[in-house]
Amino acid sequence: MQADRYDAIVVGSGATGGWAAKKLTESGMRVVMLEAGGNVTKKDYTEHTQPWQLPYLGMSPKVFKDRPIQGTCYACTEHNAKWFVNDNENPYTQDKPYKWIRMRVLGGRSLSWGRQSYRMGDIDFKAASKDGYGEDWPIQYSDLVPYYDEVEKYVGISGMSEGLDHLPDSIFQPAMDFTCTEAHLRQQVKAKMGRVVTMGRVAILTKPLNGRQPCHYCGPCERGCTTTSYFSSPFTTVADAMRTGRMTLLTNAAAARVTMQDGGKADGVEYIDTKTRELKRVRAKVIVLCASTLESTRLLMNSQICNSSGALGKYLMDHIYQGGASGLMPMFEAKPWAGSPRRPNGIYVPRFRNIKEKMTNGFIRGYGYQGGSTPGFSFNSPGFGKDYKDAVRNGQFGMSLGLWGECLARAENHVELDRTKRDAWGIPTLKVSADWSDNEKKLWEDGRNQAAEMLEASGAKNIQKTGQYSVPGFCIHEIGTARMSNDSKKGVLNKYNQAHDVENVFVTDGAAWVSSGCQNPTLTMMAITVRACDYIAREYSKRMV
Repeated sequence: MQADRYDAIVVGSGATGGWAAKKLTESGMRVVMLEAGGNVTKKDYTEHTQPWQLPYLGMSPKVFKDRPIQGTCYACTEHNAKWFVNDNENPYTQDKPYKWIRMRVLGGRSLSWGRQSYRMGDIDFKAASKDGYGEDWPIQYSDLVPYYDEVEKYVGISGMSEGLDHLPDSIFQPAMDFTCTEAHLRQQVKAKMGRVVTMGRVAILTKPLNGRQPCHYCGPCERGCTTTSYFSSPFTTVADAMRTGRMTLLTNAAAARVTMQDGGKADGVEYIDTKTRELKRVRAKVIVLCASTLESTRLLMNSQICNSSGALGKYLMDHIYQGGASGLMPMFEAKPWAGSPRRPNGIYVPRFRNIKEKMTNGFIRGYGYQGGSTPGFSFNSPGFGKDYKDAVRNGQFGMSLGLWGECLARAENHVELDRTKRDAWGIPTLKVSADWSDNEKKLWEDGRNQAAEMLEASGAKNIQKTGQYSVPGFCIHEIGTARMSNDSKKGVLNKYNQAHDVENVFVTDGAAWVSSGCQNPTLTMMAITVRACDYIAREYSKRMV
């Protein structure tokens, strides 16, 4: 078994793992990165590949045969299914319905994420102090501001400043344009309801940055981006780390266990070479887990460490979504088209519930909306032949708003090891138990009602409330299970994402989260990672031996 020695091991190569590798190597540390999947090159990107260029025209039955769970995600298709885990090789147990969407490839889910990027504020970090539920984070917004700034300047976030304390502005590139109907909705909702409709804040360039080109609106971002206009780690943070000459990248390396030495410190990670099935080991002075929320927690559980608090595996969260309203906007002429250009972004309605109040309509916390309006063909038109074709082209603007709601942290939403079920490499898997509480269900229903009211205020017609409760996990915003806390009896990590029980183990991905907010989490995950790595390089490295 090999046991090469490094300053740091980074497990995972996605949004957080890439940042950890970049920051630590640029501080002078020798780093080894473990990625459970294979390498990726821009030749693997298929955003410009048309269905007729594929063996099954984009509808391969092999996707659902090998990936019955992953295949339910819109992003997993014949174009890129190999990036997603094979569910037969990577099983887990669902005590209650739970969709665990995973990718094993260099870059992880940063290759196919939705790229929506929003700061959190003290209304999120200190929510417990406001409404009395749960725990506050051990950090506040001011602690993260310089790290949000650093991440945004590098990543490139396009969007509009709105001056909202509860949704702090980022450092923005120019925002993408509204359609005429979206601009109308923005004006009407502000005038009649006092609410903000803004352009989505998204990690896609609208002007050049660090050799990356602005987006050309080709559309299917989840298949990769050859111009690197959207942010993903392989050709940005990971590439920067490699250029230092101080990083070793090991792909097809499935982390199995953190190894310990006398004295209570970790000294390395055992992993399985997924090609040869050989057990190998790397050693380091510090371990940084960025494997994604449940994979990092699974690794700690399989290592039997970091759980003196009893909190490991508990307080699993996701955002409840798939509810809202839709309608037609007949006041504008619609000229629909097929194909590109397609704006890879939508509009956003920031949270307006419980900004000052503790509770509204029987629920605490709140929700935001993502949505949009584009002209669509009238395929349900009557007629035949030329008359039908002309009627189809006489399209209409549709408008939709979908809510993303906060999930409360509850101990009963948890994961545990299922030692009766192992993956294809012999590593024990997880049993997941999660469901929505009455609070999530109440805010979800309120969100549908308010979406319909905003569409009505804009003059929309044929308004319908839409959706049903999403299955937990399916928002792919899983967070919690190794939360931060100043109190070692209540949490797994301290305010620098350092394990209370094993001081040279850090967890900087979504596992560290205390509460969920209603914003997409990846921007905050990256900022937290940069902060933790600054601490490692500045303070903890002084104690490395």
